[in-house]
Amino acid sequence: MNQKTTQPPPEHSTAESNQPQVKQRRLDLDVENLPGDPGLRSRMIDYNPNDQDRIRRAYLQKGPCQPADHKFPQTIISGRLRRFNPSWFATYRSWLEYSVEKDAAYCLYCYLFKPPNEEGGRDSFTTEGFRNWKRSDKFEIHVGGPNSAHNKVREKAENLLKQKQNIETSLSRQSDHIRRQYRTRLDASLQAIRYLLKQGLAFRGHDESYEARNKGNFHELLRLLSHNSDEIRSVVLENAPENHKLTSPDIQKDIVRACALEISDAIIKELGDSNFAILVDESRDVSNKEQMAIVLRYVDPTGRVIERFFGIIHVTDTNVVTLKSAIEATLASHSLSLSRLCGQGYDEASNMRGQFNGLKTLILNQNESAFYIHCFAHQLQLALVAVTKHHSQIELMFNIVSNISNVVGASAKRRDILREKHATKIVEALESGEVKSGKGLNQELALKRPGETRWSSHYYSLMNLIYMYSSVLEVLEIIETSAAAEKRAEALSIIVLMRTFEFVFCVHLMKDILGLTYELSQALQKKDQDIVNSIELVQI
Repeated sequence: MNQKTTQPPPEHSTAESNQPQVKQRRLDLDVENLPGDPGLRSRMIDYNPNDQDRIRRAYLQKGPCQPADHKFPQTIISGRLRRFNPSWFATYRSWLEYSVEKDAAYCLYCYLFKPPNEEGGRDSFTTEGFRNWKRSDKFEIHVGGPNSAHNKVREKAENLLKQKQNIETSLSRQSDHIRRQYRTRLDASLQAIRYLLKQGLAFRGHDESYEARNKGNFHELLRLLSHNSDEIRSVVLENAPENHKLTSPDIQKDIVRACALEISDAIIKELGDSNFAILVDESRDVSNKEQMAIVLRYVDPTGRVIERFFGIIHVTDTNVVTLKSAIEATLASHSLSLSRLCGQGYDEASNMRGQFNGLKTLILNQNESAFYIHCFAHQLQLALVAVTKHHSQIELMFNIVSNISNVVGASAKRRDILREKHATKIVEALESGEVKSGKGLNQELALKRPGETRWSSHYYSLMNLIYMYSSVLEVLEIIETSAAAEKRAEALSIIVLMRTFEFVFCVHLMKDILGLTYELSQALQKKDQDIVNSIELVQI
């Protein structure tokens, strides 16, 4: 048959062909438009090794180039006019090819499978072409015996076309039963992963071997799903193929990434063409890597203010240029631009909000509409911290409260004694009518250590200390009489300070002040709060 190509193929590769030309040809590979004329083909070794089997299969499926209707030119050989005899196509129909361009015969099998470094007489049927029409016996010599080079490459060609060894054909012919099994197995893994992601739980366990009694959250959750469904149990874990269990860490990560992309696409779809603001914060994780969190804030079509966590990006450092580049790259990957930014919010770190070199300033220089708004609740906390640090008595009081929590809560035994003492006093107060009983009243309390980052924790620390004041003193007296020498001295010093007027006055004063600011802080953190209501709450 006469094969034609829709585009001119590259010139026949020679030893002098340069490497850039080979790379370019690999990039432009089109299996559907491979050159049909054997005299115009590139050498097989010039193609990318990953593409060679596809090319071989394409040529074998098309068959050898045999233009039987061509008017073969005559050539003077040994004093006589001779030409290619088309009857040879019938004799060697599986491999014999003819090049119209070069008036030469070729072997399809040898072209496709000839080892690149093999020496021998097959070059005349692969790269150079056979033209000695007087010696038709050369065709039989080329074929040779059962173990000849030609028959070995013919066998390779037949194996490549066998359905059982053709991966693409095998996958396309999978039965519906196998497809259903795969979907069931994938759905089970996806259910387990979605649950773990939603709950923020770890996937892997310390030991996931076959003998382990607890193989981690993912494997155990998958096993739980299999116990509740015969359909799932028949295709997962031990009943799944060894190389297709869909439980490896790489598979888990791939599914997690797919979930992240789906969520990001849903957020982008909800955002639409609207403007948006970003909230950014950075910190180090447990592995001491700098991580930057990005939150998008926008108004949906119904008028609701929406805040969506958009991702965590690893940054090499906290330099403002690095942070800005990371933000731009993240937004650009979802077709978002800083030009649509209408607001930005960060913490009080100088590299974030600095007047001259901060991230806020860099973004404002690019987009004047990206107004900077600091978190009001955070501002309130910073104001309280600044005020207390300028009053030594208040700062001393909080130091004493922290020491009380450390000493009394140093061991489980001391905490149990404190709970027993407090429970006894509650019972006595209920019997004497000093306190009332009811739902949610007189709950079990414990001393709380004030947190440095959440100023509202100071309010709860003072409230619990006031309620448990006498019980705490009794526990400290027990420590002062029965603990080691250094602990006795520490407990005694705390008892003395707790009984001073200054300490008690400062505790009650800060309890009242923090009680007011606590309500304001909670109101400032509400999504539906506006600036007018917040200003009214500031009025004391």
